[in-house]
Amino acid sequence: MKPEYFTGLSDQELLQKMKKLKTNKIVDAAIIGLTIGIAIYSVAQNGFGFFTFFPLIIGYLIIKNSRNNEILYQEMQKELESRNSKRA
Repeated sequence: MKPEYFTGLSDQELLQKMKKLKTNKIVDAAIIGLTIGIAIYSVAQNGFGFFTFFPLIIGYLIIKNSRNNEILYQEMQKELESRNSKRA
């Protein structure tokens, strides 16, 4: 999503999207914790191998995506703040 997209949304829609991003952040953290746990368990049981690093690769992809979500969240906050400063 581009910042220009946010100008076309109402305040309520922006708040809903921000709430959804917060929920996604919690889910992402849980999945990352799960993948790290799987990798540690795999090392303890079988040593190093492909299935040890596979969950870590998935975790990396989720972290990369969550960084993009954080940037979107910040852009949404800036848009809401600019709208509120125009009204005051």
